[in-house]
Amino acid sequence: MQLRRHVGAFISSAFALGSADNDHQSALRVGISIVVPSLVLLYLGRPELTIYAVFGAFTAMFGRSESHQLRLRHQLQAAAVLTTGAGIGMLLSVNHMPVWGVVATEAIFAGLFSIVADAAALKPAGPFFGIFALGACASVPMSVPLWTAASITAGSAACAVLVGFAGWVRYRRWQPGAVRTITPLARSRVPAIGMQSLRYLIAVGIAGLAGNAAGIGHAYWAMAAAATPLSAPDLPGRVGRGIHRILGTLVGLGVTACLMLLQPGTTALAILVMALAFPTELLMSRHYGLALVFFTPLILVVTLLADPSDPFTLIRDRGVETILGAVVGILVVVMSGSTHHRSERPV
Repeated sequence: MQLRRHVGAFISSAFALGSADNDHQSALRVGISIVVPSLVLLYLGRPELTIYAVFGAFTAMFGRSESHQLRLRHQLQAAAVLTTGAGIGMLLSVNHMPVWGVVATEAIFAGLFSIVADAAALKPAGPFFGIFALGACASVPMSVPLWTAASITAGSAACAVLVGFAGWVRYRRWQPGAVRTITPLARSRVPAIGMQSLRYLIAVGIAGLAGNAAGIGHAYWAMAAAATPLSAPDLPGRVGRGIHRILGTLVGLGVTACLMLLQPGTTALAILVMALAFPTELLMSRHYGLALVFFTPLILVVTLLADPSDPFTLIRDRGVETILGAVVGILVVVMSGSTHHRSERPV
């Protein structure tokens, strides 16, 4: 009976859009934050470096509904996670770290920065974007000095913070003494945050090992997919998030295949990254699966710019790695589900 209720709840939510909460404003901030550094790189003739700018620009996804001073604090915390993840990935890339070393590093990062993300009550929850930044930057060859790539990420993150704070100049909605809403997990006892950290370490580590054993390449896609279910607040939501990850990614891969049939050049690919940013954020909080229809081609295009290869091989690899990682993540949350509900009870 309980399983039937969970299945029914997922089916009803799978086709329902969440309520709008000034999503267009957040989407505009994310769009501007990605477009500005991307245009600069395009003007300089270095669109292949867009990957470093995009992960810094993801800072704009945080603090979407908060007042300006709270968004500033929130985005600075998110920028620290993103730039650290990207920087570690760059270090691994420049030192030609073997795949097993990347997997181990990313799993440890996931566990440690899960604690950081939960303690800071980051929203979107968890260290997902930091994990993704680390894996992506580690997987592409460095075509510029490390400090240059790191500066692009940091500069892009700074641009996102400025865009997020820019509205204060017009509205000046500074609220002295304002405090952020803290999630139950952030308010809970240390063991709850520790258990969540352990879930990330196990799910991301197993997915990375499985992805590497499959011999497909891009094991970090499996690791990112495994982290996705853990960010939802309860067990049904976590399983649903994992299923959305699979279905949304597969549809997004179909969109990507259609785009690649047009054989776009480098400039067109760079423009696609900018165009896909707005709908991704517009839908992210309303329907995760639908947002992935746009997020998936965005990430694949960025990957192609950084490391040109056969796009249809990448599409195949992304599909297999995502299914593999999401299944691992779902299994981890299901197996630890009862512990989750006991340990995350607010104090």
